[in-house]
Amino acid sequence: MSQPIRMLSPQLVNQIAAGEVVERPASVAKELIENSLDAGARAIQIDAEQGGVKLLRVRDDGAGIPREELRLALARHATSKINDLADLEAVATLGFRGEALPSIASVSRLELRSRASGCERAFAVANDGGDAFAEPIPVSHPPGTTVEVRDLFYNTPARRKFLRSEKTELGHLDQLVRRVALARWDLSLRLAHNGRTLLDLPGAEGDERRLERRLTELVGAGFLEHALWVDEAAVGLRLHGWVASPGFSRSQADLQFFYVNGRMVRDKLVAHAVRQAFQDVLHHGRHPAFVLYLDLPAVLVDVNVHPAKHEVRFREARQVHDFIFRTLHRRLAAGGVAAPDRPTPQVPVEPGRPAPYQPPIRLTVGEARSDYRPSFEVQAPGPLAAQDEGGRLDAVQGPPPLGYALGQLNGVYVLAQAADGLVVVDTHAAHERIGYERLKRAWEAGAVHRQPLLVPVVVTVSKREADLAECHAEDFERLGLRVDRLGDTSLAVRELPALLRGADAEAMVRDLLADLVVHGTSERLSEDVHGVLATMACHGAVRANRRLTLDEMNALLREMERTERADQCNHGRPTWVRLSMTELDRLFLRGR
Repeated sequence: MSQPIRMLSPQLVNQIAAGEVVERPASVAKELIENSLDAGARAIQIDAEQGGVKLLRVRDDGAGIPREELRLALARHATSKINDLADLEAVATLGFRGEALPSIASVSRLELRSRASGCERAFAVANDGGDAFAEPIPVSHPPGTTVEVRDLFYNTPARRKFLRSEKTELGHLDQLVRRVALARWDLSLRLAHNGRTLLDLPGAEGDERRLERRLTELVGAGFLEHALWVDEAAVGLRLHGWVASPGFSRSQADLQFFYVNGRMVRDKLVAHAVRQAFQDVLHHGRHPAFVLYLDLPAVLVDVNVHPAKHEVRFREARQVHDFIFRTLHRRLAAGGVAAPDRPTPQVPVEPGRPAPYQPPIRLTVGEARSDYRPSFEVQAPGPLAAQDEGGRLDAVQGPPPLGYALGQLNGVYVLAQAADGLVVVDTHAAHERIGYERLKRAWEAGAVHRQPLLVPVVVTVSKREADLAECHAEDFERLGLRVDRLGDTSLAVRELPALLRGADAEAMVRDLLADLVVHGTSERLSEDVHGVLATMACHGAVRANRRLTLDEMNALLREMERTERADQCNHGRPTWVRLSMTELDRLFLRGR
């Protein structure tokens, strides 16, 4: 028999709401910190015990709450942040729905102490998980607010069972504080656990050195060494921040921070745009790393689509997606060869392993670097003739970004002297990227030129592969290959893409047939044509132990400077690295 319809008690209503916004101590901290930020706090201190389950205290120096509003702050759907529907459609604050404090209070023992700006006295109000609140009482407290949450989920044991170990809960709390710290450089943040300080981050806005230290502590020196600065604006949108080069890819998506108008979000549209921007330069199963900020008018984004406000909905979703994709795609294409000036902070150099102690020797080894300049200029082959896509020649003035070739190491690496140090190039990886980008441009223009072979290359394959080659002959021709069937199990390669002259025709066709077996249909082959072109480019690239002349090495360096995404090969590996003079000096203890 059905039960009669009846009103739920206020306490049960709040506990149900708590299930939407209070998952663990870190989610409690998120709501409390966002309230502090909305109150104008410039310093926030978080103290936790037992991962935040036993105690979570958040203290700020914000505007505070007047005595007459303290009990109202713990009432459901009471807020100072919106008044009508128009405010809701253009929310500029982090919190706004007035659910967090009453929800938290319903599943914990909560005390709220606050001293409003301009008030002589502070007041406190406490709650023990019920729906009744005592009158505020006078207390001692500096200007600002402290919310103390004890014994989380003590009155909802089913929820408490879902909490993890102290270490796990602390890890979530630590990550939350770091996300907040990346969103607000002006904010001082301190996190302590069981009486021990874990993070102590002074405000860093306008202080380059302090900002460097803060970034290093939050994301690590490794990220900063590979970080590419991004800052573009269009159609009312601005994307700025750092994206790590593909060489710093991660096995997990653990270093991805994306903020929309200062709000940390996890958005499928954003994730897809970033993934697309990296599709040509990242290994399968690897994840990019980034700290990015998207600014746009508040009316163009709906932040009221998720109870905990983790997700947002963009009014012009396609426009936002394309803007993020194009911005990151262009930045990755430029890479480190043509990197724009990086704003403060400058990327700190990772100290590396300590150098072994060497007794001082009586030799002067601190010569000015300008002493070496004449030697460098003598080696330069003069104003270099750079050929653009149209075949025109232009003189390149000054040393080019990747410098001039000095020689080759073991037939694998090209060593080049640049103005600021030594450049080491992986010959095969660099040539593979160049060939791939050329093939992509030719494919997109419908102009993959073919070159007939003087002697056709006969390839013995399985009957299934021969059938596939025959069925998809037109697909091969679009790729610049002419492959004819000679018999049940033999093929003849008669033409290759002109860009890949000298490639191993038999090995290339076998790999393409393997791709075709996987893709199954010509439609699937066309959809993943970039993967097929990458396979072809790999076969056309310079092989290891191929000796190059200095002219060939310099030609490779100049071609890299003109090629998009030249920093990474088709498999996500770096094509070149630079050792600065500072790093080389440190290796040899120069100037010490």
